[in-house]
Amino acid sequence: MDVKMPRRDGIDAASEIASKRIAPIVVLTAFSQRDLVERARDAGAMAYLVKPFSISDLIPAIELAVSRFREITALEGEVATLSERLETRKLVERAKGLLQTKHGMTEPDAFKWIQRAAMDRRTTMKRVAEVVLETLGTPKDT
Repeated sequence: MDVKMPRRDGIDAASEIASKRIAPIVVLTAFSQRDLVERARDAGAMAYLVKPFSISDLIPAIELAVSRFREITALEGEVATLSERLETRKLVERAKGLLQTKHGMTEPDAFKWIQRAAMDRRTTMKRVAEVVLETLGTPKDT
């Protein structure tokens, strides 16, 4: 992608592409001004080559950009998975607390109850915890 394009600013286009994680961005341009390099970096460009360049310059830049793009995509997937697991854990903990308070269960028994209910209903522990919280009420945050 070039910094200066006929219909649209290349860095703005790069920013949109990068934000949607469509593809890695390699900027190929005749402009080497520091502010343009910084704008491209901030927009999500993974490489910046100044014309004239050779194929021997381009290939490693593309390979590096593709590699970094895959790493970032994988890390974002891990973050999403971990966030979901943390949210589930928080809900299950709150539901266990309610079961302990309102039904006199021990912590291990409350956990086993949620686990068993999820298996019996063929649903997730998160969903069972949500139903427990909706049914028994949310414990006050302390």
